[in-house]
Amino acid sequence: MFYKIYKEHYKALIYLGLPIVIGQIGVIVLGFADTLMIGHHSTIELGAASFVNNVFNLVIIFSTGFSYGLTPIVGGLYGTHQFAPAGQALRCSLLANLLIAVLLTICMCVLYFNLENLGQPEELIPLIRPYYLVLLASLIFVMLFNGFKQFTDGITDTQTAMWILLGGNVLNIIGNYILIYGKLGFPELGLLGAGISTLFSRIMMVVIFVLVFLRSRRFLRYKIGFYRLGWSRTIFGRLNGLGWPIALQMGMETASFSLSAIMIGWLGTIALASHQVMLAISQFTFMMYYGMGAAVAVRVSNFKGQNDMLNVRRSAYAGFHVMMVLGFVLSLIVFLCRNHLGNWFTDSPEVAAMVTSLIFPFLVYQFGDGLQITFANALRGISDVKPMMFIAFVAYFLISLPVGYFCGFMMNWGIVGVWMAFPFGLTSAGFMLWLRFRQKTRTLAANSSYL
Repeated sequence: MFYKIYKEHYKALIYLGLPIVIGQIGVIVLGFADTLMIGHHSTIELGAASFVNNVFNLVIIFSTGFSYGLTPIVGGLYGTHQFAPAGQALRCSLLANLLIAVLLTICMCVLYFNLENLGQPEELIPLIRPYYLVLLASLIFVMLFNGFKQFTDGITDTQTAMWILLGGNVLNIIGNYILIYGKLGFPELGLLGAGISTLFSRIMMVVIFVLVFLRSRRFLRYKIGFYRLGWSRTIFGRLNGLGWPIALQMGMETASFSLSAIMIGWLGTIALASHQVMLAISQFTFMMYYGMGAAVAVRVSNFKGQNDMLNVRRSAYAGFHVMMVLGFVLSLIVFLCRNHLGNWFTDSPEVAAMVTSLIFPFLVYQFGDGLQITFANALRGISDVKPMMFIAFVAYFLISLPVGYFCGFMMNWGIVGVWMAFPFGLTSAGFMLWLRFRQKTRTLAANSSYL
């Protein structure tokens, strides 16, 4: 009976989520390739990459969160067959994303001029600066890509973004190999080469997405709204009303990792390099969860547009079931490979040993990560996003970061202590998001029945 209730939801979520997951596997492979190539080029470059990537992960996740505001809007319009307004929403989203990219670029420029004040090892600063600037130049292209991706996801076309992501990541890996090591007559640029390759691949992904949207017949009914309906202050207001809370929620979650990287930098280059390796491994699970979570948001928003609260709830819980199965399988793979992971990424025995010590806290937080991603996306699907900001603030700033500092430095557990904070933050966030979703959907269902 239980399986029959959720069977159709499992199928639909896997159908929607699998292309997103496959696209994220490409991102995972790229992260692995980046870390492998840089790590084998030099440990000091791996440490510099760790710092810069953590800082930019915060910005990129924040900006991605803002772009998520488009998904419930387009998903609701698609669920009620309003195709031209969905195209209009894409146009408004691209403008909003562009403005956010400019704002974030200014903020990151301010940080650039204060890098020496963040307590990082002095030998890393000459490597950090050029890599930082190249990634900063790519930020605007990340935001434009996100606008197109959230649109196609919202209309249940998750395969287009998948293929573009995979192609871009293959291009990036090839560029890494050529520019990091100086192949095919190019100079050996090391870490800077990895940054240039990332910039080029992000530009090309946006170019391809624009060409696909403009030339493909399947987007014709959306292009009518994109070209003819003009700007909408209402849609633009909704994008900001949804996007900012989601961005702040995701930004605070990522900040707990990025600020932890700054604390880990106080422990030295070896600890920072180990943190970078472990983050590459953690992306292996997070990006999988992300794919299924995006499918949950799309399904929930479609049913919300139809005012079908029963299937809103069932879609979310079916997503959580799939997420837990996925989490168990992925955690088992990481556990079985625990004694070899560090050696894949670096030639340093100190870094490899430290990576192995971080496997336990990594495994512990998988349940909480799957829980919070599922119900954060479910809340996005029903456009109930403002409470997520306060939940994130409590979970990541009042729980996770203080626990990390206490365990890492006051208890003298070092990097393992800092990582032990993540299970506390992610699990507490997951439970609070689940409670909010349960309460909100019950209220919506009661109001719907009353009406």
